[in-house]
Parts: sequence; C-alpha cells; structure tokens
Amino acid sequence: MTTQSQSAPHSPQPAHERTHASEQQNANTDTTNDNSTSILDANTSNVSTSAIQSILTALTEQYGFDDSQIKTDSDSLEYWGKDWTKHFAPAPSAILFPKSTEQVQAIVRLANEHHIVLTPSGGRTGLSAGAVASRGEMVVSLDKMNKIGKFYPADRMVEVEAGVITEQLQQFAEEQGLYYPVDFASAGSSQIGGNIGTNAGGIKVIRYGMTRQWILGLTVVTGKGDILHLNRGMIKNATGYDLRHLFIGSEGTLGIVTQVQVKLERAPQDLTVMVLGVDEFDHIMQTLSAFQAQIDLTAFEFFDSVAIDKVLATGHVQEPFETRTKYYALIEFEAPYEPIMDKAMQIFEHCMENGWVIDGVMSQSIAQATELWKLREYISETISVFTPYKNDVSVLISHVPNFIHDIESVVNSNYPDFEICWFGHIGDGNLHLNILKPESLSKEDFFAKCQTVNDHVFEVVQKYQGSVSAEHGVGMTKKPYLHYSRSQTEIEYLRAIKQVFDPNGIMNKGKLFD
Repeated sequence: MTTQSQSAPHSPQPAHERTHASEQQNANTDTTNDNSTSILDANTSNVSTSAIQSILTALTEQYGFDDSQIKTDSDSLEYWGKDWTKHFAPAPSAILFPKSTEQVQAIVRLANEHHIVLTPSGGRTGLSAGAVASRGEMVVSLDKMNKIGKFYPADRMVEVEAGVITEQLQQFAEEQGLYYPVDFASAGSSQIGGNIGTNAGGIKVIRYGMTRQWILGLTVVTGKGDILHLNRGMIKNATGYDLRHLFIGSEGTLGIVTQVQVKLERAPQDLTVMVLGVDEFDHIMQTLSAFQAQIDLTAFEFFDSVAIDKVLATGHVQEPFETRTKYYALIEFEAPYEPIMDKAMQIFEHCMENGWVIDGVMSQSIAQATELWKLREYISETISVFTPYKNDVSVLISHVPNFIHDIESVVNSNYPDFEICWFGHIGDGNLHLNILKPESLSKEDFFAKCQTVNDHVFEVVQKYQGSVSAEHGVGMTKKPYLHYSRSQTEIEYLRAIKQVFDPNGIMNKGKLFD
C-alpha cells in the first residue's frame, strides 16, 4: 500500500467532481441515434394554438405571471424543452416558470381545462428523456422556485422548494454542521424536484441509500390540480397509505412536486479514499465483502482498465500506482480514529495475502482523496468523445459477477470489435455499461447495431431479476424495455394509479408508459 503524493493534488473540493448542465449537454452522447430535427420542423399540429394562447393570457391576467415567467422564443423552447438525452427533438409550445405552489396549481387546472399536456422540468440532467417535451407540451420549469425555507434543528430537517439545486442544499447542510448525502456528478445543476422524480442515487448509496430515504414530506400538485401535503415531515405517521412514496420515482407522471421537507445527517468525519488494483472481477466482490464486514463504507466504486486508460490518457489525472490491473475498486470510509485506519490496513493486507488485490494507494488528505475520486468521476466526460452507447442497470450485488460475464458474452458474440467500458456503484449493484464506437463506423450505424443487441442485454437483466434503469428513470428511452423489469400486472397497477391522480392524462404524457 502506498500513499498519494503531496505534489499532485489541486485545491481541495468535494470528493467528487461537479458537472454543470451546460458542460454536460455538450459532452453527453446518448444511448440511441440522434434523431433531432429543427423545432420548427417538429410535429406539433395536434396542439391547439388558441388553447395555448388562452392559458398564457389567463396566467398573465388572472394569476400574476409576469413576462419573465413565460417564454415562447425558439432558443428558450429548445433549451428548456430537453434534458441530456438526444433521442427526440425538443418541440414545446411554451415554457412556464411558476413562483409558488398556487401558480403551479393554476397551470395544471388550466391545462386540464384546455387539454394541454405538461412536462415538469428541473435541472434536466436526466438520461432517459423524462424531461423532454417533443410534442407541443407546455414545460413547467421549477427554476424560480429555488428558495431554502425553514430549518428545524431538533428534527435535522429543512424545507426547500423543488427548484433548489442539489449542491445548494448540500452547502446549506454544511453551514448547519450537517450533511445531505445524496451525491452525484450532476449535483451542481440537478434540482431536488428532479431527484425526487427519479429517486436519484449516486455515489453514496451503499451507506446512505437513495433520495427516497431523505424525503420526510412533500407538497404536490396532482394531475387533477389538487394540492396535497404529504407526511408533513414526520418520522412516525401510521395513518394509512403514505402517498409521498408514490410521487418519489414517478417522473412527473402523477403531478408536480413543489416543496420538500428534507432530512439531514451528521457530517462524515475524516473521509479516507483507497484505490485498489484487482485482476479478476470475483476478487472485487471478495474485497467488498472483506471491507464491509469490518468497516462502514461510504462508497465502493469500480471501473475497468479501459476506463482508467481513457482517463489517464487525458493527462488530467495521476496514475494511482505503477502496477496495471484489469479492474479497480475505489473505497471511501470515515477514519476519525487511528484504530479505523489500522483496521483498514489490516483488511488491505488480508486481501493482498489472499491474492485478491495486486496493489493499492490510500489518501492522506482531503486534496489527495479528491484526486483519487477523479479516477472515477472523470470517466463519463472522458469517454464521451468515443460516442458511448450507455446502459444504466442494476442487479443484486450477489449476481454482479455472473451478470457482467453474461453481458460481455452477449456483446462480444454479436460485435467482437466493440470496446466495452465498465464502471459503476458496485457497492449497491448499479453498473454502467458503455460500448465505445469504433472509428470505422458512423454514429448512425453504430447506434443501430447497439440497439439490435438491446433486447439481449435486457434479457440478461431479466434473467437476474434486475432493473433496466437503476438511476435515471424510465422516461421515453427505457419505456420499450420496462417489461423486462416489471410484470404486465404491475404495469396495469401503475396505469391505474396514474388514472387516479391524473385522470385526463396531462402529466408528462408518454413517459414511463403510453
């Protein structure tokens, strides 16, 4: 085990790299062919221009909307009409920026009256086209509902509006000496409302769970236009159905979240990062088991040699150690006391003795921990230049080794010339499969070939009773594959639930299911 050099680290920053929307939208390459067309060419003929105008007039004259709250220019329609996916051309009819729950309610009621579909919009960092308005919808952006409200110290809870940026909430928690643990690369641009819509996860799930675990209460406007206050921040509330959990992960198909009561946590102390080199994937799992048995981990990430080769080639990250291995594990844990550090070293030596780990490095400062995190967090941006075909899937941790073997067999048997790049949150069973485009293929031909193998990939997911979407929701891109993770009976129940909250089908129509 070596320690990280003192000379390389940059200035200290959070132990992950922030990606802001404007940067990622330029860099991101999505999982299917880019069928984008001009907004002016999009098919919006089924949307009534007079109905749209009636809604805009009513919002201005009756509900106090000013000019800054309504946008219909082409640049705004394109910008707010899409997320990070490139599957569908954005073609909304208008962008609305409510400033209160009551203004959201007015929009929903008017949309019901005039039969206009609404697309809720947060930070638009999703990868499943859940926030894309491609058929003349009116986009409801929560950008102006971005206030942090009352803080309850005894409850470790804060009330926030749905448009608050994830990083903004993290910073507020830090100012109170607390911690909001849901964390991912897009935290600098994603919004709390959007995180709730997809039940966002990220790099700390192994310790802290998904967004769902941190939501104590919601204020929502249903698809019918009713305002509901769900759970009101209570920890104990045994008074029937907890409707809050229906809205978490519903992708805006039941209504619009406007306010949130968020639980905060004690801040972790003295986070330490280790990067370990491993030659067999089974050994990663044995290493995970060894560390988890004795230390409470805050993260356990993995990436393969393809990923680290691409990242190191940019020259922005230092090689962790001289030995090159097939796989790498990044482990993070709290180490406020010397005995914990001693225990970590003992576990590392045990893994070395058993031949599971070939080499390793451990951080000695926050700056060094940040540098080691870059090996993992720079992967997505780095491989974007190789036009990756992405899949975000999950299975039980116990199934991960066999699952990866089966997926590689499927891809290699169909397209042996394709390069596969694996990385992900191995500690919670979430894997990111990236197939990199050969230089000899056009993007169109490459995506067409990848799409033909999609069913085979998701058949493997189904075999292990996994999920076709671990973090980014279903939206429109995963909609054709939902049946690989949900039975037809389950889907019928989902439809029935939507009918209760959104009987006229105006909320994010075409997302999740048709």
